[in-house]
Amino acid sequence: MYLRRLCDRGLLERVDRGLYRLVDAPVTESSSLAEVAVRVPDATVCLLSALAVHELTTEVPRAVWVMIDRRARTPRITYPSIEVVRASGRAREHGVEVREIDGVAVRITSPAKTVADCFRYRRYVGLEVALAALREYMRAHRTGVDALVAAARADRVFTLMRPYMEALA
Repeated sequence: MYLRRLCDRGLLERVDRGLYRLVDAPVTESSSLAEVAVRVPDATVCLLSALAVHELTTEVPRAVWVMIDRRARTPRITYPSIEVVRASGRAREHGVEVREIDGVAVRITSPAKTVADCFRYRRYVGLEVALAALREYMRAHRTGVDALVAAARADRVFTLMRPYMEALA
């Protein structure tokens, strides 16, 4: 009742079921990441969404990409739209950072892990996106090759990535 009254007075805006926002709160590009993190706390932002956060791509993702446990139930979120990939073990836990976005702790993959994930899930994002992300990572993070190799081994895509890494080195 209290939230409904605040919405009626124009102080709050209902974003989705159980999710409200102040009307005058600034909406940023990362607001959708915070909203998903509130709704699905065990999810990790990955792939195209993480590439955009780390500024490794010029593409704007049409949905928030999240990684959840292989056995977890698929989240039912109407807004913002999400794309779900699944992983377990080292592939899910390696290279995860926690960033604060709009006052919410958001789990997000590191730049090296994001590039390795693009190769692992290339059927979802495309090999061209993965190669562009690798090219941009190698340009921006010259000293981070060891982190990239560790992430590729955790995702079990090192043998796939190795020729591309050697060509760009």
